[in-house]
Amino acid sequence: MSRYEEFDDYEKLIKDKLSKKRFVHSINVAEECYALAKHYGADEKRSYLAGLLHDIMKEEEPEKQLKYTAESGLSPDPAEIAAKQLRHGIAGAYYVREKLGIDDEEIISAIRYHTVGCARMTLIEKIVYLGDMISAERDYKGIEKMREYCYKDIDLAMSVALIYQIQSVCGKCGHIPVSTYEAYNYYLKFNKERETL
Repeated sequence: MSRYEEFDDYEKLIKDKLSKKRFVHSINVAEECYALAKHYGADEKRSYLAGLLHDIMKEEEPEKQLKYTAESGLSPDPAEIAAKQLRHGIAGAYYVREKLGIDDEEIISAIRYHTVGCARMTLIEKIVYLGDMISAERDYKGIEKMREYCYKDIDLAMSVALIYQIQSVCGKCGHIPVSTYEAYNYYLKFNKERETL
């Protein structure tokens, strides 16, 4: 049962579309987004919904992810097309807009950028990006410190998160979109002490 009764159908949809592990993650991200929204004065319901739906295309067939990415009109970076693990953000934004009929541009954009980030993100976009990183089941090294940053200073948290993500992707020889570099450069100004995990 969703925190918001009106979202019960969406919860059922993601339960049907996703593995149990990914479904639990999606619920945890929605709850984390709700908590972050409450903390920072953002719209709690819209933040929750964006978190709930952020991974809706995560486990979809690669061909469908590519099709939705190409049809999205959301200017996918070549790196996002090349990297299977990055496509689901754009494909998910397309699915939410075109198949679910959600026309809230901030929710669509939050889903689109939840993995790669971008410069000058809105508050809800930052909440979904960070909510995904610190959801209840996450247990990577430095997670408690990351959670502290998220509730201390959201822009500093974005800088620390981007440093962590870029280092992690580079360590695996993965693709990094231009928007991620732009986000890194933009949010670095909020990280005056050059803090990292």
